[in-house]
Amino acid sequence: MAKSKLLDLMRRLGSDAALAAEFDKDPETVIQRAGLSDEERKAMLGKDYPAIKRLTGLEDGQFATNHIIFAYEE
Repeated sequence: MAKSKLLDLMRRLGSDAALAAEFDKDPETVIQRAGLSDEERKAMLGKDYPAIKRLTGLEDGQFATNHIIFAYEE
């Protein structure tokens, strides 16, 4: 599987408080800057967990959310 921009963004959101705060205020801009595809954007904004798992290769327990979706390092 190619490197997932969605997975990269999820990990950055979990480790960069400034980026997470920006995402809270303007998720579309953060997503656009990250270069996510339309499918990835919809999954992230809709918190579509089955799509996120399919797009990133993550399994249950490797990601979590409160208001932002985060990915855990293996």
